[in-house]
Amino acid sequence: MSESTTSPAQFSIEREVARRYSAAAHKPEAALCCPIAEYDTRLLDAIPNEVLSVDYGCGDPSQYARPGETVVDLGSGSGKACFMIAQRVGPTGRVIGVDANDDMLALSRRHAPDVARRIGHDVVSFAKGRIQDLRLDLDALEAWIDKNPVGSVHEMFALEAECTRIRSEQPLIADGSVDLVVSNCVLNLVRPADKTQLFDELHRVLKRGGRVVISDIVSDEDPTPELMADPELWSGCISGAFREDKFLEAFERAGFYGIEVVARSEEPWHTVAGIEFRSITVRAFKGKEGPCLERNQAVVYRGPWRSVTDDDGHVLARGQRIAVCDKTFKILTNVRGPYSAAIVGVPPITDVPLGDARPSACEATALRDPAVTKGADYRSTRMSDGTACTSPECC
Repeated sequence: MSESTTSPAQFSIEREVARRYSAAAHKPEAALCCPIAEYDTRLLDAIPNEVLSVDYGCGDPSQYARPGETVVDLGSGSGKACFMIAQRVGPTGRVIGVDANDDMLALSRRHAPDVARRIGHDVVSFAKGRIQDLRLDLDALEAWIDKNPVGSVHEMFALEAECTRIRSEQPLIADGSVDLVVSNCVLNLVRPADKTQLFDELHRVLKRGGRVVISDIVSDEDPTPELMADPELWSGCISGAFREDKFLEAFERAGFYGIEVVARSEEPWHTVAGIEFRSITVRAFKGKEGPCLERNQAVVYRGPWRSVTDDDGHVLARGQRIAVCDKTFKILTNVRGPYSAAIVGVPPITDVPLGDARPSACEATALRDPAVTKGADYRSTRMSDGTACTSPECC
């Protein structure tokens, strides 16, 4: 902790973060890096040393990218994660790094053509924006300001109008346009007043079925007022850290489901004033939105717990055939989702066309009578070899 602290009202969190990371773009700063397991060295071979030397993070969310996906990296910094992801998504994918720091953007943009040549495809771009406001393209805004200097209240009103126009007509990241959003030790740098908007933006830009994978620093207790008032600890990823349980709750409040801690450091990175700060990586999915429709589907939870509750409040008792709506059935049985390994899907023998599906009450716990999925007229008897059973002797 620095020797003297000051009230948060007396310093700008964004200005302090910008100052420190601008310096760290030119000279490596070990204090900004939380040691983690090694990255895939095969992906690092194509990345210049200057990029690698000033990369700061606490996890590796890049490993969750898939071929052909559109991926956004929030707080892309030197560009390391973007260049790694580019190799995972391949020539049919797209990678967008978002950062507000001019020095970091200059570094990543300078090396992008060389990395594209080394990996054989050019799919990475870097955009200037604040991660809590992914509609506002700051490059476009600065170009407007160059032509329309702001020196009066009237001109300030014009600036605000231009911000609104850019967000509406040419958003930096459009609604529902992204398969995966990643971030590595950056969310904690956003000031508290903007963090709800930050999670809303994560949700907004994702396609239905898309996901976020976020590595960040969390604490086991709320940071003290002294920590919150320390500029050095703010820019050092300490003061702005989420409390671990509140971090997960923030994803839930924003509308995500399948929220899972996929990596968590056993030992704390730092302990300050008795508070432990450690790295975790969280994955969460988008797609709970929409009506509940009845198509006679059911799911069976395999175990090992006696019962579990999903993000919509359905209680799934081990081994029980639970009635679910079409939306929940798809979420729970999606092989690329978080639940399918623990779930057996039971579709109806006779499909109910989506156009004929009626609204479902989607109760928290309702057993599905086997006759519903099989059909009231289902009276078939069939042996394991596929032959029909026509007499008591065959059984």
